[in-house]
Amino acid sequence: MPVKVSVVVPVYNPGVYIEGCVESLLGQSLPPDEYEVIFVDDGSTDDTPALLDALATADPRVAVVHQENSGWSGKPRNIGIAAARGEYVMFVDNDDHLGDEALERMYDYGVANGADVVVGKMAGKGRAVPVELFRRNHPHATVENAPLIDSLTPHKMFRRAFLDDIGLRFPEGRRRLEDHVFVTEAYLRAANVSVLSDYVCYYHVRRDDASNAGFQRFDPSGYFKNLREALDVVERYTEPGPLRDRLFRRWLRVEMVERMRGRRFLAMPADWRRDLFAEIHQVVVERFGPGVAAGLQPTQQVVAALLTADRYDDVEAFAEWEDGIALTAVPEGVVWEDGTLRIGFTAEYTCAGEPMTFAADKARTPLDGPPEDLAAAIAWVGADTVARFDKATADLLLRERASAAQYFQQVEFAREEVPEPGAAGQVRLVLRATATVDPAALTRAGLWDALVRVKLGGWTKECRLGPAPVQDRPSPHAGLAGGHVVLPYWTAPHAHLALDVDRATHRVGLGALSPDDVTLTGDRLCAPLPLHVPVGGTEVTLRLTSSGIAQDVPATLSPHGAGAQLEAVLPLADLRAARTWRAALGTPGPRFLALPLALRTGVGGVRVVRQPRAGALRHLVRRARRLLGTTLGRTATRLRARVRAWRR
Repeated sequence: MPVKVSVVVPVYNPGVYIEGCVESLLGQSLPPDEYEVIFVDDGSTDDTPALLDALATADPRVAVVHQENSGWSGKPRNIGIAAARGEYVMFVDNDDHLGDEALERMYDYGVANGADVVVGKMAGKGRAVPVELFRRNHPHATVENAPLIDSLTPHKMFRRAFLDDIGLRFPEGRRRLEDHVFVTEAYLRAANVSVLSDYVCYYHVRRDDASNAGFQRFDPSGYFKNLREALDVVERYTEPGPLRDRLFRRWLRVEMVERMRGRRFLAMPADWRRDLFAEIHQVVVERFGPGVAAGLQPTQQVVAALLTADRYDDVEAFAEWEDGIALTAVPEGVVWEDGTLRIGFTAEYTCAGEPMTFAADKARTPLDGPPEDLAAAIAWVGADTVARFDKATADLLLRERASAAQYFQQVEFAREEVPEPGAAGQVRLVLRATATVDPAALTRAGLWDALVRVKLGGWTKECRLGPAPVQDRPSPHAGLAGGHVVLPYWTAPHAHLALDVDRATHRVGLGALSPDDVTLTGDRLCAPLPLHVPVGGTEVTLRLTSSGIAQDVPATLSPHGAGAQLEAVLPLADLRAARTWRAALGTPGPRFLALPLALRTGVGGVRVVRQPRAGALRHLVRRARRLLGTTLGRTATRLRARVRAWRR
């Protein structure tokens, strides 16, 4: 069987952090004979070389290449390309891991679209990853029609023949940004790039010791020397004009301006940030024309202008002002509507903890050179923000807590200029939005956090949704929809909105059900439940258990008032024996939700009684054990004291 994908993993002293990587690679859904994993050990001095050799001996998919330390990842990746037999080559770092179906999905997507490069959706666990690039699938992406340039890490799939045909390899040696040089040229020379956004393929993981190469402080001179090589690639394969300016803007924005803003800048040691500023100033003056900075967001334009003018003190003052700006998002409604969860919220920026206000005058002028001082910079940013408020956007994302994978939800929003009382001519810029969550799209059980993402003026910020004032806090039922049990809840102590998907089997509110709420008419049982179900109802199971015997009774849940009505026809002939039958609700999955009810059968027929909750029983058992342990401990202490007294 031909090898479809060769996974190349450069390795240097990963320690235990390689375990998750290995597990994810060997657990891929792609058949074992259709991919290979090539570990290139770059002179590790820990136990990794022996562990990799043992792995290669045990698994025919695995090959190991040992070499002397080269200082960075470029040479190991090139060695891996030379050893690869696959149609595509995938690069993975030794402290990251893949989604279970990553190789299969990326390969199939690449072949279907004739892609030279396949970019899989990324998630960052303690690390930033591109967001806008993965808003939707891009089967035919280019640097002109998609924000590809936002993703320059090498953790992608490349057609091996494409790399060989154009002679593309990583720069080698101890250096930075070798991946920028490689990936930028691949984007600019590929016949097609495909972006797969509906499945998380690659998980970037920040190590607990923060020793990932990308987190280490760098020498500014060497770093920006390497950055110039990436700019050289852009100049080699593009003509002067808007496209080149737009591509250059990525490096100006991400590697230069963003390093000079807010808390990120202020957290650096003072001497190092001055050195960094000096190197950035030099690159900006040397390489970027006015068209590059002109396309930045307003706050970024201010920083770029101050950089160009070599005004370090003003950059620092602007960073201190920006450090006080934050996003706040307040929930206004969380309700179920026919199987979907509707989440309303308002979002706006705050400055120094207070709602941010702006002059209502929409007059906007282009930034002509650096602002005169900090006050002028703030005034220009404010005027520009108000003038372009009609371009502001709000999104709600759901982020799976375990994996950090996040997904955009459908959102409708309106923009409101709210006059500020007591401040003539001042307004607050508020975004009022409603997001629609389809439980069928929440494909994994677990906890999901709601995040709000706002683009307004020169900022793109995220925050958790909440808190809402206690008296106004929505408290929706759990919902049974889209094949999942979804419980919206408020985290403690911060009261942020989160969703529990298919895990909250003991706290979905069913404990409030009383035997008096249940009606038995002949063999027909009806009970109102605090659960939302879509119009048309849902088929479920009523499980009755007693002394190891289980009876699964077909049942239905139908909308009923604010909740649902459970209906089931009991198999009375099978329940004649004098027993107490505990009840549970079987939902798709299958998952069972304990009901606080039991059916007691006997000569008098069937009646509904309350059964002790499992949680209460466990509490009683634990309390009894503690009391017994305390009593025994006291007894043993007294006995030991008596023994010591007798010996004396």
